[in-house]
Amino acid sequence: MHIARKNPPLSLATRETSAMRRMLIAAALIVLLLFLFLPLAVIFREALRMGWQVYLDAIAEPYAVAAIRLTLVTAAIAVPFNLFFGIAAAWCIAKFDFRGKNLLVTLIDLPFSVSPVISGLVYVLLFGAQGWLGPWFAGHGIQIIFAVPGIVLATVFVTFPFVARELIPLMQEQGREEEEAALLLGAGGLQTFLRITLPNIKWGLLYGVLLCNARAMGEFGAVSVVSGHIRGLTNTIPLHVEILYNEYNFAAAFAVASLLTLLALVTLTAKTLLAWLYANKTGS
Repeated sequence: MHIARKNPPLSLATRETSAMRRMLIAAALIVLLLFLFLPLAVIFREALRMGWQVYLDAIAEPYAVAAIRLTLVTAAIAVPFNLFFGIAAAWCIAKFDFRGKNLLVTLIDLPFSVSPVISGLVYVLLFGAQGWLGPWFAGHGIQIIFAVPGIVLATVFVTFPFVARELIPLMQEQGREEEEAALLLGAGGLQTFLRITLPNIKWGLLYGVLLCNARAMGEFGAVSVVSGHIRGLTNTIPLHVEILYNEYNFAAAFAVASLLTLLALVTLTAKTLLAWLYANKTGS
């Protein structure tokens, strides 16, 4: 004869842990709802409040098209530059020991600690009409401030830590053994990087590029200082949104702002999809 055993009652600590877990999950969901999903919903609701025709007209307006074009051009220049710099800096810091290594790490983090507005003012002091280098460039017919080159320089400065900061801890964790073995077996530096280092860092590299691209397209402070807010010439999407909002053209402002939101969502979706494909490919 078998005696049915009753499941032991949950201990007080287990019940408290379960309740705490539910409370933390609920708190996280509430924060996400209030500070992420609700603002996103408001942006799209306000953008489409006047109808699709008004939305499309706001996006197709010549100044909006010029702002979109300048934003894409700036990102297309800043992201590859920071990709190259980030890989080179991470490679040097993670794989080699040299004097001034800590100083290089500090300099990489500088844009995180300096206000974008201050960085924009520094460029004005350097390349402005009364700056240190501005008169020399002006004498050669090159305008930096209140022109596209200044916008690109400011964007490059505020975005260059993202790739490097994603790769440095990843490459330090992987160590140097595989690269040293490849070099001992006769592989060249480029071959070692392409066949050993790059496959190990590609997902961190992708994440850094996505963050860099998102910041480049959404940067406001530094670009606002160096651009001059010249409509059709030096306004990026965030600056164009500001001008429309200050003119009380709310429908157009939210319509153009929704483009940045869509770009952010597409970037996040692409990252998630690539990570899922990689996980399926490796069977992890």
